[in-house]
Amino acid sequence: MHRWRKGRSVGGGVKKLRNSNIRFRESAVRQITTQIGVYALSDLDDVPIYVGQTVAVKERGIRGRVQRHLTSARSDMIANRQLDVWEIAFVRVWPETDKAQINALESGLFHQWDPKSTLMNGRIPPAPPNDFQIPNPVQCIQVIDDAEIALRKTPSLRLPRQAEHYGQMVSHYLTVKDSREIVRSMRAHFERLMRYHGLLLKEAGAEIVGRENGD
Repeated sequence: MHRWRKGRSVGGGVKKLRNSNIRFRESAVRQITTQIGVYALSDLDDVPIYVGQTVAVKERGIRGRVQRHLTSARSDMIANRQLDVWEIAFVRVWPETDKAQINALESGLFHQWDPKSTLMNGRIPPAPPNDFQIPNPVQCIQVIDDAEIALRKTPSLRLPRQAEHYGQMVSHYLTVKDSREIVRSMRAHFERLMRYHGLLLKEAGAEIVGRENGD
């Protein structure tokens, strides 16, 4: 378990690191197009966790929507605890002006990814036509630097964070908003919680074996 020692220099170092991460994210988000279209948010392992769309040109299109997610500003997905900003490390972007194409692309991406790892999307979109072809993303933007991604993927950090977030989501469901959409997202988060739990035990087991072998 990582522990932070008390002290002015350590606190200053944490603050400096946090500010550096914020600047990295802000610089990365500025690269995202302001066009409308579809976007996908992926976690620290580059596994998609949410796919969405925006047709709000006046709100800076995809860039504005992603920025609201990452800063928890006016985002229902964040307010309902369906997304944990701490996990979002990559953003993929498909600019598109045709509303029908936007809907089809969002649906296509959802039905391609969800069977492999449950997405946080509360609403399940209708399946696209069988012959619908998903194009490659126009942009792939990393919003957390490599060092911070490596740190956050440490099971002893990631599991407690996921457990805390899952607890917040359950509390939100019980006291604020009871809906099928929230329940579906809770299931997605619980699947991740169990996965991180397994990784932590695996890491702990490897350490025990190493000590027993004299490593």
